[in-house]
Amino acid sequence: MSEQQLPHWADPSVSPAALDPQGVSRRGLLRRAGLFGAAFALGSAATPALAAGDRRLGGEDPRLAYLVGDHHIHSVYSHDAKYTFSQLAAAGAEYGLDWMVFTEHSNFGHADFGAAMEHEEILRARAENPRQLIFQGLEWYIPAAEHCTVFTTPGRNEVDLLTRFERAYDGKLLAYDKGGPGDADTARNEAHAVKAIKWLAEQRRSGYVDDVLVLANHPMRLGIDSPHEMRAWRDAAPEIMIGMEGAPGAQGAALPGWRGATSIRGEYENKPSAQSWPGYPADAYLTYGGFDWATATVGGLWDSMLAEGRLFSITTNSDAHRIVFDTWKNGDWQPGQTFDGTGKLPDPVNTDTPQPGSDFWPGQFSRTHVGVTGYGYGAVMAGLRAGRVWLDHGHLLDGLDVRLRRDQDRGRGVTLGGRLRVRTGEKLTLDITVTTASRPNPQGLLPELAHVDVIRGAVRGPVADRDTWKAPDTRVVRSQDVSGRTGTYTLRIPLTAGEESFYVRLRGSDGNQHGTGYLGASVDPNGPIPHPPGDGDPWADTWFYSNPVFVDVEGA
Repeated sequence: MSEQQLPHWADPSVSPAALDPQGVSRRGLLRRAGLFGAAFALGSAATPALAAGDRRLGGEDPRLAYLVGDHHIHSVYSHDAKYTFSQLAAAGAEYGLDWMVFTEHSNFGHADFGAAMEHEEILRARAENPRQLIFQGLEWYIPAAEHCTVFTTPGRNEVDLLTRFERAYDGKLLAYDKGGPGDADTARNEAHAVKAIKWLAEQRRSGYVDDVLVLANHPMRLGIDSPHEMRAWRDAAPEIMIGMEGAPGAQGAALPGWRGATSIRGEYENKPSAQSWPGYPADAYLTYGGFDWATATVGGLWDSMLAEGRLFSITTNSDAHRIVFDTWKNGDWQPGQTFDGTGKLPDPVNTDTPQPGSDFWPGQFSRTHVGVTGYGYGAVMAGLRAGRVWLDHGHLLDGLDVRLRRDQDRGRGVTLGGRLRVRTGEKLTLDITVTTASRPNPQGLLPELAHVDVIRGAVRGPVADRDTWKAPDTRVVRSQDVSGRTGTYTLRIPLTAGEESFYVRLRGSDGNQHGTGYLGASVDPNGPIPHPPGDGDPWADTWFYSNPVFVDVEGA
């Protein structure tokens, strides 16, 4: 692999005149972060965040730049996808992605042939496009559950790790997938999933690979990822199993008049089955403003995990298989060929007719922003692990920077995924710096942010009931109207530390669609709502979400 180069917007040798408005905006954000040029390439020299065991009050995180990416993309090396690797990589570059993870479905053909063939394409792409970070990954069929993204840093063992893992631990290949409350093998399958995550952690500890991460994909699509399983995966190796998709791909599934009157945004079109965890309500199988019920419900499953005081990140992505309104169709197999025998679909063929599809191109609609101190593969993975993550749909924002600090302190404070240590009664300030959209999005619309919501939840420690999905002390504590504001501005939100530790997280939208949240108006008076079947234009209902910041109250 050739030496990695800075993206154009971060490279001082690239004239500002050569950048589009989005690139100019991102360069401005980088300058304000104090990380332009060589400082970004080499990494920040700023004071690192306090170690977990450091008992000093306050805290200060490093200066950050945010890289945009997508960790869930399928190509012809997945049995149910359509596009070539080069088509998807080119689309990611067109829509401004800095990093991409190709996550092909587990399959005997993939393990035997496809992973190695795709790896050769990835190596060439890294050499030919040194300004793009291209990871190789896998969509793992979790034993007894749904799917996960698994990916690793580039290196001599990256493809070997993925194929060894696939053969030894994939639920589909082992016939350990799904299970259910009445299945005698469910306990065995759940235990195998935990064993798999521990195995990945050991490969990192031993140095076989430099890094590896796991994220649960579309957790509520089938309702088979139970709360106790998600907690078990996290607890098996929290440095490896770092979170879940807060919003699934397939965001174009319910465009009016496109797929049909029963289509749901995100392809969340399922009902409870024998494999589903029985404690989820029927409403859990829908998306809310395009986001998974587990994330979109204030005081719901995601909050119940955060209320234990442990980070569990959210992301969003394209899950690109078949793009809406695209005119390409799958190519034809040669006689006698199958996916299991080749590990690769025939290359697609262009037509003059729009083909069935639910997805957007990588970066076209869904974006995950990761805070980094330098540019590179390891920096992206470190930012994800630290939880320095926010996400948006429809290019709603150009930038978001969040800092929480004690009023008596000077400095930057701590940011997303971080922890601030304080005393009871101390006054705090949450600084939310927003940079509004600087250009029309790929749909030709200029996004406008209407409100920013601050969500606060008490931290009570590990739960006794591992299947709980509620956090009864989490609610929206402030909703700030920002309609009409443009450029870069900072909201300063006062907070007070009570006797309990807590966390805060952010959410906001274009204000087009909202209503009473799932757990009631006292918890969330203006939250995201489901779209009617067949009538879910995603461009007309866009949201951003952020990871939490934790506040550890001394003595709590």
